[in-house]
Amino acid sequence: MKKQGCEIEVVGINYKIYRQKRQNPFKIFKKNQQEVADQELKQQQPSSQFQDACPGIRHVLKDVNCKAKPWEILAIVGPSGAGKSSLLEILAGKFTPQSGSILVNQSPIDKAQFRKISGYVTQADNLFPLLTVEETLMFSAKLRLRLPQAQLSSRVKSLILELGLEHVAMARVGDDRVRGISGGERRRVSIGVDVIHDPKVLILDEPTSGLDSTSALQIIDMLKVMAETRGRTIILSIHQPGFRIVKLFSSMLLMADGSVLHHGTVDQLGANLRGMGLQLPLHVNIVEFAIESIETIQQQRKGQLQVQEQGFSAPPPQKTGEEGESRSEALPIFLQEREILMKETSSGSYRVSSYAIANGLVYLPFLLILAVLFSTPLYWLVGLNPNFMAFMHFLLLIWLILYTANSVVVCFSALVPNFIVGNSVISGVMGSFFLFSGYFISKHGIPKYWIFMHYISLFKYPFEGFLINEFSKSGKCLEYMLGSCLVTGEAVLREEGYGEESRWRNVLIMVCFILVYRFVSYVILRCRCSQRGLRASLS
Repeated sequence: MKKQGCEIEVVGINYKIYRQKRQNPFKIFKKNQQEVADQELKQQQPSSQFQDACPGIRHVLKDVNCKAKPWEILAIVGPSGAGKSSLLEILAGKFTPQSGSILVNQSPIDKAQFRKISGYVTQADNLFPLLTVEETLMFSAKLRLRLPQAQLSSRVKSLILELGLEHVAMARVGDDRVRGISGGERRRVSIGVDVIHDPKVLILDEPTSGLDSTSALQIIDMLKVMAETRGRTIILSIHQPGFRIVKLFSSMLLMADGSVLHHGTVDQLGANLRGMGLQLPLHVNIVEFAIESIETIQQQRKGQLQVQEQGFSAPPPQKTGEEGESRSEALPIFLQEREILMKETSSGSYRVSSYAIANGLVYLPFLLILAVLFSTPLYWLVGLNPNFMAFMHFLLLIWLILYTANSVVVCFSALVPNFIVGNSVISGVMGSFFLFSGYFISKHGIPKYWIFMHYISLFKYPFEGFLINEFSKSGKCLEYMLGSCLVTGEAVLREEGYGEESRWRNVLIMVCFILVYRFVSYVILRCRCSQRGLRASLS
């Protein structure tokens, strides 16, 4: 007797996003008289009856209804912009629709409970490239399963066999920069990470994207076996499925412009197309033919709409590159970890606070080793204060400098979109801090309107600490004339206002800087990982 699976039913889902028009903030200074006149003329003209009644709202999904059964694969197909990924994200609990409901076995279920019985595989393979396949699955198992080590190892080994990865179990996962397993094998590892807890429902966003036809067929065939042997309900989106892949689908949901055009089997799709008056060519993939027909109809409608609108208003301005989106391109270590963090926290593997604390602790011994390797030869070769406690204080300041810089990089890595922007921003910030640290320009020479930069500079306090550590109570002379000392180190400290009482105050301020930047990075990551965070608000 088969065990009970999970039947997923989507009832009347409507989802829309509010778009904000992004303009160049400096464009107002570029307007000439002709542009102003054109704008006034456009306001005087009657609006076109063909324009969207709500131009700031985009209806992503419109009254979507579908059903996915256990032991079967439901494939969501359609042209680009049809709403496939949005529907999957709503099913996975990433977004909340304005109306409609999702039923599991004909009963409503909350997001937290559904997350426990489901797995969501994103389109991108967000994996640690330096871990092996077995280590990657074991890492996910330890986060999601509360089992003894022996059972965890058994579960990982059985999953490796189920995924067909036993021949690459000890190979590195790799990525675009680190050599590792193939793209199809990497996609299987991504699927394995999200089925390690044996979910009843598996949701996949274009699992065959970027794969060749053979690898894509192997992925879908593996999912078919998972559905039939484990009673899983598998829901996936796919853009252009091949003929052999289509045969593996139990049912299909054809979408266009956020609406459902067909929900049923592939054979029923062919009958519906014939009923619409479309002549099906011989020996053709019915799904590809349907998608191409939809795209052709959409292009024709857009062309007619543009012609009709030109009779009422001036042609729309062309895009000049002022608007655009940039995907994360992996700032070394931190940006790569950020993508993995967002994926794993969304699946409930751990909390953002756990990552923030672990990230802060893991660098302490590493940066201490760097500080020791840097300070030990430098301090004694240069001939600084020979007192051993002075050396230990110097080592402490170097360690805090490294950790503060690390915290700044973590903070801005949580904020910036990619490596190029991150590198530019961090370099500019660090350069500004160093300029106002007091090394190039004394505090007394900084203009009053820039003095705040001196106090928030990360380098001000270690610079003062180095001076105090070297010259306080040392009696060192900095300038001689005719055998007599003109300028002593203690005189410089008195002139700049650096006293012995500031020694540990500077250390405390550096620690405060570290805590502030770490906390800000945590808040930013928390917003990014929340569906009500920055990403949802900017959609």
